[in-house]
Amino acid sequence: LAAPRRALRMRPAVDPWGGFFGPPCPKPIVMAISGPCYTSGLEMCLAADIVIADKSATFGQMETSRGIVPFGGALQRLPAVLGWQNAMRYILTGDTFDAEQAVSMGLVQQVVDVGEALPTAMAIAQRISNQAPLAVEAALKHGRALRPIPSRSDRYRLLWTVLKLIRSQDARE
Repeated sequence: LAAPRRALRMRPAVDPWGGFFGPPCPKPIVMAISGPCYTSGLEMCLAADIVIADKSATFGQMETSRGIVPFGGALQRLPAVLGWQNAMRYILTGDTFDAEQAVSMGLVQQVVDVGEALPTAMAIAQRISNQAPLAVEAALKHGRALRPIPSRSDRYRLLWTVLKLIRSQDARE
């Protein structure tokens, strides 16, 4: 258990995975996606509060095709966002999906033309910054409390599984 505990103690000051490994960002996270958003990128996307993608965006959770499993929150959060069957399809097959599919499944809130994701996300962030700060903080705190975050013991078990898989023949191939 020493290796997983050490790994879990090496946390950034603010966790880009939305509280999965450490304290979440105290500000709203508005993410702009352009192009591929795979594995850890998708896990960070799942930690965002609002996601804007352009038409070139593609998403995928490809760890199983590499002989490991997602360990940055996708196993817990992707089913909550996409639904169990959709999440399992993409986690177990490593298939990808496009921005329009991401909107229809609830991962992305808006699809824009190529090159417009960042300006659109910045405009949304600006609108949020014009709102009452205490109300925004309270909405984030209570809304984020509903996100699935596994217990510390669940994270240890997952980390041990990942460590075993990384050393496996599947991961070496």
